[in-house]
Amino acid sequence: MKKYVGMRILRSLVSILLVTTLTYGIIYALVPRHLIFRQDPNYNKMVTTADKRINYENQIYSKTGYIEYKDSKDLSKIASTIDSKVTVDNTKKNKKVYQDCIDKIGKGWKLYQFPESKKFYAVREIPLYERVLKFYSNLIVIDHPWKIKDPSNPNLKRYVRFENDPAIGPALVGSGTEHKYLIYFNGAFPFIHQHIVTMNLGISYPTYANVPILQVINQGQGKAELKEVKFPTGKTKMSSVDIYTRTYKSPKDADAMAVNNFGKGDAYTATKSIYSDPSMVSNSVRIGVIGVLISYLLGLPIGLLMARFKNGFFDRFSTGVVTFLLAVPSIAIIYAIRFLGSAIGLPDAFPTLGAHDWRSYVLPAFILGFLSIPGIVVWFRRYVVDLQNSDFVKFARAKGLSENEISKKHLFKQAMVPIVNGIPEAILGTIVGATLTETIFAFPGMGKMLIDSIKATNNSMVVGLVFLFTSLSIISLLLGDLLMVLLDPRIKLSSKGGKK
Repeated sequence: MKKYVGMRILRSLVSILLVTTLTYGIIYALVPRHLIFRQDPNYNKMVTTADKRINYENQIYSKTGYIEYKDSKDLSKIASTIDSKVTVDNTKKNKKVYQDCIDKIGKGWKLYQFPESKKFYAVREIPLYERVLKFYSNLIVIDHPWKIKDPSNPNLKRYVRFENDPAIGPALVGSGTEHKYLIYFNGAFPFIHQHIVTMNLGISYPTYANVPILQVINQGQGKAELKEVKFPTGKTKMSSVDIYTRTYKSPKDADAMAVNNFGKGDAYTATKSIYSDPSMVSNSVRIGVIGVLISYLLGLPIGLLMARFKNGFFDRFSTGVVTFLLAVPSIAIIYAIRFLGSAIGLPDAFPTLGAHDWRSYVLPAFILGFLSIPGIVVWFRRYVVDLQNSDFVKFARAKGLSENEISKKHLFKQAMVPIVNGIPEAILGTIVGATLTETIFAFPGMGKMLIDSIKATNNSMVVGLVFLFTSLSIISLLLGDLLMVLLDPRIKLSSKGGKK
């Protein structure tokens, strides 16, 4: 079994690598890069002249990984080391100095001039394979005491140690690290938190511009919420600061409020805010888990009853209903339930009542569960029917057990073995979100985020979400196999043939 799990993990990593790389290649090679400016609210403000347009576009292309860019200021600084008398004038001598400058930088760089100011700038197109390698090389980030390099703070202490921090209590605290609190404890799930090993999926743009992708999907939404916060200075006051998210910020850049909250000279004053509404992940999990419970709590008994009364009225009627539901497009079912729900007073869109009203979650959660019921019913009925002619069932009948006892004590348990294989996938799938349902209900979850990112040409967000979704899907398949073994020890996993 250990060998099987090891091989499955290896194959899973290869699958994640292939899917993510293929997605990355398709997006960055086939989608025109200029489309990323369609939903950039700052674009029209920044491109008042041709020079500003070129400079702004190149800065964004550099941030999103398309190019490397040296603006006129950076290039002039390097060129002055070659010839201190160099100017920005469009002369052969100056152009040769700047050409020598980019040759000094490295291969692949090309020299250009702004059309109005005639200043020089340089661009290097980053090959696709190099961008992919950079994505994977930066994927796992490990925090350590030498992470921060700040020339303006040469006396920064470097250590990692356990402290009874005045703001949050016992914690593994770092200095010279990016995060202040490397391991800490609080009442929020999963209760033990860490910032030592984190993931970097890139920066979001143009939506949620310049915010890390994981922060976008993990942070709360809505308005900043005021809570009672205890600061390291000993002061306790109402604030939206999430004290657990303290990261490094040079003391010279600290404003008056940061000095008041954290003390003069404190290097960890950068924080995130607490928001009133749940994060995208939390929202998707809320309706997803409820949907999974609905689908199994209704689907399994119906499938069992259909098999119990095989070829009877209930079985035939239910088969017709299930066949109809499987044939009807999901979008038609969603709109039908949405219409019926709104007729009894439930909101037909999430923003109508917002995140703090339980009625906002009812229809999306019910729809997710309802859409999964037909598939569960069909498969569970099939498993139970297949088992009805088994030797152990005949033996149970010979012992005098009633059909109800056989169904509940023997058939149900045996038929659940293949069913549980899909439970982890269904639960982890809630994190991925329901793309269609969330979009129709304007539900702020992971599924809607993928659609919104594609519409906005937020390429880095699309790649990051595909990586997360692929990883969760593959993990769920492995967990499903392991759950089958726990339910039925007779199933043996091996690297050859998968199950024995």
